[in-house]
Amino acid sequence: MKLEEIIKKDKKYYMNTFGDRVRVCFTHGKGILLYDTEGNEYYDFFAGIAVSALGHSHPVLVNSICEQAKKLIHCSSLYYIEQQANLAELIVNNSCADRIFFANSGAEANEGAIKLARLYFKKKGLSEKYEIITLDNSFHGRTLATIAATGQEKYQKPYSPLTPKFSKVPINDVSALEKAINENTCAVMLEPIQGESGVNPTTAEYMQAVRELCDKKEILLIFDEVQCGLGRTGKLFGYQHYGVEPDIFTLAKALAGGFPIGALCAKEHVANAFEPGDHGSTFGGNPLACSAGLAVLSTIINENLSDNAAEMGNYFFERMESVKKDFPIIKEVRGKGLMIGVEFNRPIAKSVNEKLFEKKYLLGTSGENILRILPPLIVTRNDMDGLINVLVEVLKDIN
Repeated sequence: MKLEEIIKKDKKYYMNTFGDRVRVCFTHGKGILLYDTEGNEYYDFFAGIAVSALGHSHPVLVNSICEQAKKLIHCSSLYYIEQQANLAELIVNNSCADRIFFANSGAEANEGAIKLARLYFKKKGLSEKYEIITLDNSFHGRTLATIAATGQEKYQKPYSPLTPKFSKVPINDVSALEKAINENTCAVMLEPIQGESGVNPTTAEYMQAVRELCDKKEILLIFDEVQCGLGRTGKLFGYQHYGVEPDIFTLAKALAGGFPIGALCAKEHVANAFEPGDHGSTFGGNPLACSAGLAVLSTIINENLSDNAAEMGNYFFERMESVKKDFPIIKEVRGKGLMIGVEFNRPIAKSVNEKLFEKKYLLGTSGENILRILPPLIVTRNDMDGLINVLVEVLKDIN
């Protein structure tokens, strides 16, 4: 179909939750490249919002999906599922978790984390401990509970009144967190690096203090690693930058390279709170999703893609130091690995992004000031040079 036909059909039949989208429709991809209905080639530096970790049409992932689809796509978790057990084992063997539950998305994984934290204390006879503290500008999903957990009013206002008992504190403010903890607090839930609100990292000092506070107050620590996990930040998991371990953490996005899956990961003492009947999912952990997850996570580990993310991220930050000197309009370049935010000192991010799109580079924005860069973990130095050179051209035009 031609692009205009697709747009017309979308506007007639699809619920308008995205407004007017970017005027392009992609038909296929290879590596870091995407191709549209007109045959144009684009460099994908957004990876489906940190999803396509291996790029597009990676042969290991494609073969895994095709071979599994020929055998068995779905079977109920009433029965044992080999791929489910294998993927759970792979995550446990490479993380601080002891037990895994599979869902279909990051929001579902975070819902599971909220349920598990509350149930953990309820089964200890501490029913009064049910409140969860999250951070300002956080993002945890679009279900009613995860919207309540999210620290951004723009997502919450349309759905008020929200699921109760979530409170928010500023990022990297230990004092504010300590004051917010009370006799009803059961957990602190945070992203080690906030993604959607503009790539805001927590500090090592803060994370260590949070872990100490949780231990002292006997509450749980939950990390939302839906975006920052799985090699994105230069380590397999975001928490590994900080020298602390969460009691519960969640994964999704990159885990199956685009096939829907989420993972709720927990240490044994917490995971034991879930007993038969406490939680479940019809599709979660199905053979096809777990086969895709095995293919992606194995490739990230075996090909040292976390190391590549660290190396390419460092290269980008180094090159952008000189660019920043030439263009004072750049306020800050921040992030870890390939989770990068470029903040401008005036609201030009969307204009910059539009011009990058015209030059066939795909990136994202956060608000009016921040450009978000989330390339596949297979990105090369030449790819990074191409982006930086095009960004310089765009900034010259805007300046």
